[in-house]
Amino acid sequence: MHSDRRSKLTVKEVAIFAMLGALMYASKVLMDLLPNIHLIGTFIVAFTVVYRRKALYPIYIFVFVTGLISGFATWWLPYLYIWTVLWAAVMLLPKNIPEKVKPIVYMVICALHGFLYGILYAPCQALIMGLDFKAMLLWIGSGLYFDLIHGISNFFCALLVIPIVKILKIAEKIR
Repeated sequence: MHSDRRSKLTVKEVAIFAMLGALMYASKVLMDLLPNIHLIGTFIVAFTVVYRRKALYPIYIFVFVTGLISGFATWWLPYLYIWTVLWAAVMLLPKNIPEKVKPIVYMVICALHGFLYGILYAPCQALIMGLDFKAMLLWIGSGLYFDLIHGISNFFCALLVIPIVKILKIAEKIR
């Protein structure tokens, strides 16, 4: 596992984080046919558990690649902070969570992020679109169905967090 004390990235870390960011993007593209069902939250939780602060590298590689390929339009601007909220929530978790509780904690965190996605997204969109508070609330309300799908799917996708963490830790020992 990486120490938060080391601030310099090694060449291997640059390569690993680039691949992890690309993996996040590829998983998103592969699951695009399913509305608001993806593994991005799962990956962010797993990467944060293993890499802590350095998990921001693959997260922002994913954000940049998404903008590069899909366009740096107004819809993309909330990506600059929305995934960091999930990263921060995981960073605030105690490190000594009992093993039996970890899966549930990660599933709940992922689900909450999915349920709150529209609310987190809304302020930026309201500013860009010139919406007042009431219009922003209506915008949030119109997306509640998709946030419900997002939260529920994040809950179940987060079942993969522990296996991904184990694979990453094994890979870290091999390096």
